[in-house]
Amino acid sequence: MTTQTIDVPSGVAPGVAQNNLFFAWFAGSLASCGAVTFTNPVEVVKTRLQLQGELAKATPGVERAYHNVAQAFWAIGKNEGLRGLQKGLGPGYMYQIMLNGTRLGFYEPVKNALYTGATGSTSRGQTPIMALNVAAGGLCGVAGAALGSPFFLVKTRMQSASKFAAVGHQHNYTSSIDGLRRIWQAGGIRGLYRGMDAAMMRAGAGSAVQLATYDHFKSYISRTLAHRGLTDNSVYTHFLASMGTGFFVCLAMNPFDVVSTRMYNQKTVNGQGALYRNPFQCFYKTVASEGVLSLYKGFLAHYLRLGPHTILMFVFVEQIKALGAQYF
Repeated sequence: MTTQTIDVPSGVAPGVAQNNLFFAWFAGSLASCGAVTFTNPVEVVKTRLQLQGELAKATPGVERAYHNVAQAFWAIGKNEGLRGLQKGLGPGYMYQIMLNGTRLGFYEPVKNALYTGATGSTSRGQTPIMALNVAAGGLCGVAGAALGSPFFLVKTRMQSASKFAAVGHQHNYTSSIDGLRRIWQAGGIRGLYRGMDAAMMRAGAGSAVQLATYDHFKSYISRTLAHRGLTDNSVYTHFLASMGTGFFVCLAMNPFDVVSTRMYNQKTVNGQGALYRNPFQCFYKTVASEGVLSLYKGFLAHYLRLGPHTILMFVFVEQIKALGAQYF
């Protein structure tokens, strides 16, 4: 079996570009923006499925606008076209730069700092310690989510907007700039960072699982299947590690994703959320009104978005890092 790899020439010290903080941030930002270009339509579907029936008990005979992922995708495409399926892409790019540029860029330095504190040496050459990887991933995810929160806020509100099948509160922003301007005028800096606590919980859970399990899967595959060409810098290794990672991330993150979507999209009255005061109340009211399984609304759409996004992002970032090591 042959695999595609990018080898670092003998004259180039391996890891030079990867150990450069700015390059790691750039690689994470570029890779995640490339990934979200392809996965944003499924994010639109996921957002609407999660908002549909908000705080309403299931009533037999009540027609829903969106029945499943395929039907929702078709309905949005048919009634709103490609622009409808790519709603929120602009703020989505900015969010990816803030979130993934931060968490992928700072993951290795934070992880090495934790390993040094715990073992006396960096993680290079050591058997992965899952607890430290989870901690590093969680810390970087929380920091990235805090920085990107205003853009996630606008993205969610733009993606929920629909003239043919409205779900949740309709904010009707004409553009990202319009959304940011109107939020600033209504609530200032506090308005821009409304729902940040829910987003930090979401990103912390997702990043802890994603970065840690990806490290673990990649290390395991490269150790056990190196004889088949699945080395640490093989595209196939990155692909397989990403596939396994995507499922576990979605399993851990979906409840937080539902809560953050609803916290971001709710109407504000006198500077306060009209439906929820905080993420914990959102959890409680959602489960009380719709049942525990409501926390997994949009799970399939979430996985269909997160799985390819994880695969594309990590494949892109690994190849960008390899090219950086080769040429810089």
